[in-house]
Amino acid sequence: MTMDKSLRIRQGLIRSRSVLTRGERIERLKAADRWEEGDSPFGLAKVRVYKLAVKKRKKKKKEEEGEEGGEGEGGGTAEKKT
Repeated sequence: MTMDKSLRIRQGLIRSRSVLTRGERIERLKAADRWEEGDSPFGLAKVRVYKLAVKKRKKKKKEEEGEEGGEGEGGGTAEKKT
């Protein structure tokens, strides 16, 4: 029997997860000082999962790079050989 593509292990961590395990929730609550040792692990407070939006970088135009590099050529003082 074949396995569905969405259930394969190699693709498991590519997407961001919206639900945390109990251990992950406890770690985040500890970091925010909202959970102490001895508290019940049941009925934990809600923990927000932040989704990171990756912005694409704009490519610089070749014209701008050419102008910046061309200023140093021939515009400076020339060394004289005697």
